[in-house]
Amino acid sequence: MDKRLIAERFAKARGTYSRAAQAQRQVAEKMIRLLQELLQPRGLGQGIAQMVEIGCGTGLYTELLLQTLHPTRMLINDLCAEMGPGIDSLLQCYGEGVEAEFVAGDAEELPLPPGSHLITSCSTVQWFIQPQQFVARASQALAADGLLALSTFGGDNLLEIRSLTGHGLSYPTLEEWRTLMAPHLQTLHAEEERVTLWFSSPTEVLRHLRETGVSGTEKRIWTRSRLNQFCQDYTQRFADKAGRVPLTYHPIYLIARNT
Repeated sequence: MDKRLIAERFAKARGTYSRAAQAQRQVAEKMIRLLQELLQPRGLGQGIAQMVEIGCGTGLYTELLLQTLHPTRMLINDLCAEMGPGIDSLLQCYGEGVEAEFVAGDAEELPLPPGSHLITSCSTVQWFIQPQQFVARASQALAADGLLALSTFGGDNLLEIRSLTGHGLSYPTLEEWRTLMAPHLQTLHAEEERVTLWFSSPTEVLRHLRETGVSGTEKRIWTRSRLNQFCQDYTQRFADKAGRVPLTYHPIYLIARNT
């Protein structure tokens, strides 16, 4: 996992991500609904004392967290330092009364504030090299009854791209996530789904990937001949009768409690 390359790709996409990231927005909105359903019966729906967000990106999920969970203190992290100014602007709009700090750096090495009531991340931990170590560190940082809430992706993520290029991440399954969380946390919610986006052509798929930064580990050069062959194969294998082509996302949702 080339974290430097990943950071570069997401930094380049920061101006287009919020518009292009339809699937990630859908995942973020669902994560908020799941958290509200769990937090409101416990009396925490209107204020989290200490919250940590890992992998904030352009702030798509951050904005929802601020608007719905009303943290008192919030540590906001992203691998890309270039995300900082955008997060500062977002906090000016939605973070009134919040003691917030943006910290750039690799979340796998980031010290987590002790006594945190919610540590959360949306569409980020699939980039981690050692997710089990992150879960262990998060459990140590959580307050009693604190929550770890993650969305990540499963093995069918971007399956069309993987089948044509042979390139893609190695994703733990939902059951593997349950297993690695079990020694540290009590799983309250775990589910997976498929989200399919449709595009007018394979080149539009590639544009979507570039504008969201999610092709962060691809190093091969797209020559004209490679692009032409990719588009031909994509259309032959996946196009519907109207000529549209799909791109599959495979989100996984996990919420666990410190005991």
